Amino acid sequence: MKRLAEFVKERRKDVNLTQEEFAERAGVALTVLRKIEQGKTNLNMDKVNLVLRMFGHELAPVNTKEIAE
Repeated sequence: MKRLAEFVKERRKDVNLTQEEFAERAGVALTVLRKIEQGKTNLNMDKVNLVLRMFGHELAPVNTKEIAE
């Protein structure tokens, strides 16, 4: 979660937006963005993806069996 937190925080700062401005544009509550940037582990994947889509990214479940093949 630390990598996700750092990624979101750095990219948000790159586009020169406050947490409040970014949360509004991403369509999530300010508390959601703060939790992501703090590296909290109990996050809603749909909300995380709303934030990541602002940068052209998305999280998805990975089948470890497929990786091993």
